[in-house]
Amino acid sequence: MYLSRFLSIHALWVTVSSVMQPYPLVWGHYDLCKTQIYTEEGKVWDYMACQPESTDMTKYLKVKLDPPDITCGDPPETFCAMGNPYMCNNECDASTPELAHPPELMFDFEGRHPSTFWQSATWKEYPKPLQVNITLSWSKTIELTDNIVITFESGRPDQMILEKSLDYGRTWQPYQYYATDCLDAFHMDPKSVKDLSQHTVLEIICTEEYSTGYTTNSKIIHFEIKDRFAFFAGPRLRNMASLYGQLDTTKKLRDFFTVTDLRIRLLRPAVGEIFVDELHLARYFYAISDIKVRGRCKCNLHATVCVYDNSKLTCECEHNTTGPDCGKCKKNYQGRPWSPGSYLPIPKGTANTCIPSISSIGTNVCDNELLHCQNGGTCHNNVRCLCPAAYTGILCEKLRCEEAGSCGSDSGQGAPPHGSPALLLLTTLLGSASPLVF
Repeated sequence: MYLSRFLSIHALWVTVSSVMQPYPLVWGHYDLCKTQIYTEEGKVWDYMACQPESTDMTKYLKVKLDPPDITCGDPPETFCAMGNPYMCNNECDASTPELAHPPELMFDFEGRHPSTFWQSATWKEYPKPLQVNITLSWSKTIELTDNIVITFESGRPDQMILEKSLDYGRTWQPYQYYATDCLDAFHMDPKSVKDLSQHTVLEIICTEEYSTGYTTNSKIIHFEIKDRFAFFAGPRLRNMASLYGQLDTTKKLRDFFTVTDLRIRLLRPAVGEIFVDELHLARYFYAISDIKVRGRCKCNLHATVCVYDNSKLTCECEHNTTGPDCGKCKKNYQGRPWSPGSYLPIPKGTANTCIPSISSIGTNVCDNELLHCQNGGTCHNNVRCLCPAAYTGILCEKLRCEEAGSCGSDSGQGAPPHGSPALLLLTTLLGSASPLVF
């Protein structure tokens, strides 16, 4: 009895789940590209704006260090303990796995006790600056969805710049400056994200919040994505509709959270004092145990899936679009200019589906998605429309009485719009791309 009751409840749950799937819980996240609906013309596809799920993007990046030989251990060297800067008997040796600190340890799952981390050479060439560029590249446009978090095993740097690129590293723009003294380091007044507003959210600031000296309990640096989202979506990001509306209508805001590459410029290590202790230069170095970057592939709201194949991310495009970012219409689907999808209207958005070109109609007169036979016509083998007796034309869009010149005001059949056959066909195609829902 209990088993049959359990099976009945399980079957009911499966039914309810399948029925509820297309509803606002899913739509609000734009993770469906299309769903089937019923219209006067039967079951058709209803297209929606869609995007991939947010995920850990560090799984897909490539890292580059400049200078390339800045990692410690070749040749082996000693450095000072993290908690005691005067205990300088720790060793970095690239040839010994337990003592090596290569760049990939910035992104690994912590496993080696107490933690794994990348480490630079020490500041043994002082007073020459100890500077490192760490470039993270995706070879793909991505949209950031959460804070960028950098965890240091050394002290947090006295001076650092986080930069972004939108053109695969050809040009760079600052994201944020970090310093123990912003005015001295970058000639900028110190600010925090809390000092910004909706109107100044794109301002590039210098913050002193994350640049304390050599302390073991102050390891993390943030670039606050969520705090900027909160200016539009509220402090707990509950009003995502407002944020999506802003992203949809303000290109500069959308571009602000979009990158192809990130660059961490480490300009001065944690000194903790005004002057560098030249007798203990092994105290000064950079060490990073973790970098977190969450985001999604940019697919212009035309895909929910981004595949990683042959070390490359590519959108699996819907809506008759193609390209790495779904940035153009497929061949024979250029009946109107390509356009990205739109978050509006909430909650389903607008797909802006590519429609067939006029020149391609001869090979595919009708189908079950975009090219619907009009006025009760039926599609036969995707080749031609079978029209009711009163209608004719490629898509049954014209009255037969018009061709015979017998469409009178008392015939009960209104005349269709005048124009060339190509114009009439284009009008039909544009109209059929967004079926009316009853």
